[in-house]
Amino acid sequence: MQNLDDYHADRRCFLPTAAGDSQADNLDFIFVSGDAYVDHPSFGPALLGRLLQSHGYRVGVIAQPDWRSPQDFKRLGRPRLGFLVSAGNMDSMVANYTVSGKPRRRDAYSPGAEGGRRPDRATLVYCTRIREAFKNVDIIIGGIEASLRRLAHYDYWSDRLRRSILLDSKADLLVYGMGERAILSIAAELAAGRRAAELTDIRGTVWKCREDQAALVASVAQRLGCKRVQLPGWESLQDGTNGRRAYAESFLQQYRNTDALNGDVLVEAYGPWRIVQNPPQPVLEADQLDLIYELPYARTFHPDYAPAGGVPAVEEVRFSLVSNRGCFGGCNFCALTFHQGRRMGARSKESLLREAASITELPGFKGYIHDVGGPTANFRAPSCRRQLERGVCKDKQCMFPEPCEKLNVDHSEYADILCSLRALPRVKKVFVRSGLRFDYLMLDPDQSFLRELCRHHVSGQLKVAPEHIAPAALEAMGKPGSAVYGRFRHAFERVNRELGSKQFLVPYFISSHPGTTVQDAIALAEYFRDQGGTPEQVQDFYPTPGTLASCMYYTGMDPRNGKPIFVARTAADKALQRALLQYRDPANYRRVYQALTAAGRSDLIGNGPRCLIADRPPRGDRAQLPAAKRRGAVTSRDGRPRARRRR
Repeated sequence: MQNLDDYHADRRCFLPTAAGDSQADNLDFIFVSGDAYVDHPSFGPALLGRLLQSHGYRVGVIAQPDWRSPQDFKRLGRPRLGFLVSAGNMDSMVANYTVSGKPRRRDAYSPGAEGGRRPDRATLVYCTRIREAFKNVDIIIGGIEASLRRLAHYDYWSDRLRRSILLDSKADLLVYGMGERAILSIAAELAAGRRAAELTDIRGTVWKCREDQAALVASVAQRLGCKRVQLPGWESLQDGTNGRRAYAESFLQQYRNTDALNGDVLVEAYGPWRIVQNPPQPVLEADQLDLIYELPYARTFHPDYAPAGGVPAVEEVRFSLVSNRGCFGGCNFCALTFHQGRRMGARSKESLLREAASITELPGFKGYIHDVGGPTANFRAPSCRRQLERGVCKDKQCMFPEPCEKLNVDHSEYADILCSLRALPRVKKVFVRSGLRFDYLMLDPDQSFLRELCRHHVSGQLKVAPEHIAPAALEAMGKPGSAVYGRFRHAFERVNRELGSKQFLVPYFISSHPGTTVQDAIALAEYFRDQGGTPEQVQDFYPTPGTLASCMYYTGMDPRNGKPIFVARTAADKALQRALLQYRDPANYRRVYQALTAAGRSDLIGNGPRCLIADRPPRGDRAQLPAAKRRGAVTSRDGRPRARRRR
């Protein structure tokens, strides 16, 4: 947590949050957020609030309201133009529950990391309470929860499809993706006297109309210079196996239309209603990003949270720099394609230097810039020139299954920025902690960036994400073959030996990803055995809205080709795969034993050098053995446990 002895924030430096604050009267917009209010550009309400403020709008924030009644939503009165609603920086269900469905006790986006301060499906709950508090007020929803649920989507927590969140929330308009351009256009229209539900021509938005307004949809597509694409309707998505196939087809169409230059208008039918997704907004250029990130943020949490110890989420970003947006990496388990898009946008070197200089003056700065990056730190420019004229390829990835021959690979600008940052007065070290695409780095014929990275920008450990080593698993993930990670690991070790540095890679792996079988998990366990060590970063696959992998999980097929794909669905299947990845943990002995015997790999059980586990549990822990192997257990001829006869 931040050293509160260095905390001197004045509430006058923040957007108003209570009726007694300055400029709290006659507000144009009120943000309602599931996160605590942190006035930092990494938090949506702060970034968009400051942007609206810079254009003359009066903006307030209601952070983590008491949702049990409408009363708390009235604290700043009725806004002149509308409410802007977001669940926060995370989907509220992900924030509240682990992948196994257990409630989380901690929430880094709440004061003192206290869990339970946001409701499940926060966007829906907040909109309901606002409607109860104010009749006929405009509500615009956005943020990651609304963005990834903008059309029909698979909901892991209820294990079924849910409708577009625009319908279920009864909001007037939805903003998806990075919302700066859209929110300014919406604000201008509302200020001119229009209502949010009437706004149909704004890119980066989703709106609704009646089925008899097909001519309106066609005219919008014509004005936006694109085609109208009809997605499978809600009724067809409910039709058993055929519905799952229809959903896979629908999701693939959505996945193909995430670029501003070649995206089409998508239409989804719900009985008498039509949900219409306009094409995305264009990527912000460097000068526009510079302006946004250099607005006058307080760069810390609101003073009201000081008694609770502050808001933990600010710690990782308070002394960090966001240098880019977007990602052309195309990992199938990641929602960035759906939210930020594949085309890169990046800030200028000059802006980053100015922001870094201001960071060095903040209370508590100890000389370390914690990160310079974004979704993928070493992506700075569009992956090829063609994207600037035609947009990203709809049916081809930049780096998978093989790097595109037109891929532009260049680390020189990023290396120059890092070098200039570490030369600033009062800066001792500049770290890179955002995700690095090691496969992209290895494509660079000039390997000087790797040496610079190891010499100056790694703090003993570098986190990377090979995810798996089995070919089928990597293909389902959209990741390069394991040989690429092997080459990077050897290069990293070689460079550090030459530098005389003791630095280590911390690889990140996913268990139970669609397409990953127990045999694949065993192959990965054997890889760990041969390489030595135990993976520290293992995550069970979490099917969240907006990813190709979640579509695979729900449908049991790969939407890219329509072929069936294996999915580990049950808690037991998932537990076996995760246990194999951490087979050295004594607590996992029984599951590993079960997985190996069921897979016909008893050759890996024993005391030989290639065995994963011994034939007896650690320290003779009899309870760790399967029942049939415990001393005294009675078994049938097929080896299964048999009940003892009563005497």
